[in-house]
Amino acid sequence: MPRSRMFHLFTLALTAFALVLQFVLVARGNAVLDETARPDTATRTLRFFCYLTIWSNILVAWSAYSLAFGRDRDTAWWRALRLNAVALIALAGIVHFLFLRPLLDLEGADWLADKLLHVAVPIVAVAGWALFGPRGRASVADLPRFLVVPVVWVVFTLVRGELVDWYPYPFIDVLEHGYGVVLLNAAGISVLLLGLAFGAIAVDRRLSARR
Repeated sequence: MPRSRMFHLFTLALTAFALVLQFVLVARGNAVLDETARPDTATRTLRFFCYLTIWSNILVAWSAYSLAFGRDRDTAWWRALRLNAVALIALAGIVHFLFLRPLLDLEGADWLADKLLHVAVPIVAVAGWALFGPRGRASVADLPRFLVVPVVWVVFTLVRGELVDWYPYPFIDVLEHGYGVVLLNAAGISVLLLGLAFGAIAVDRRLSARR
């Protein structure tokens, strides 16, 4: 098996393990971020899939699977979702380090799951993209489709939050900050995400030209 596929297979295994571990811990009722209450199992399960970190890790697992087993198809949506996987997982690592890490006081398996999802997977996923590509599958033309995932997440989060009075992250908590601050925070995160996407496209072009 080529080294690239071996690396993508390792990325898939690491990401799948991190996701399953975090899901098991959440299902058991372990705390997430600074939660103090323990909702019922159904609520915990649904909330698990509300975090953008989980969305980004799922995209990493999907793209690693497609690359490891030769299922990657050079279509517009595949390129956009692959760019989502790289940029969103990098964003997850950055936002976690700058804003969420100070809120956490985790131990044992909770600490491990947190570090896998927010540190190990971002490093491995971005390294795999930089080292093995595939190259030439990112362009500015992919950005409209690329924006679908983050826009859907923001709209889903705000609409659901309005209905159930719960938000997955402090910076998007309307109950605490109000819509003005939350939309400003979302705009700032969006600018950072677009910067990561443009940076990935520029690096991809340069690496493609060298090859």
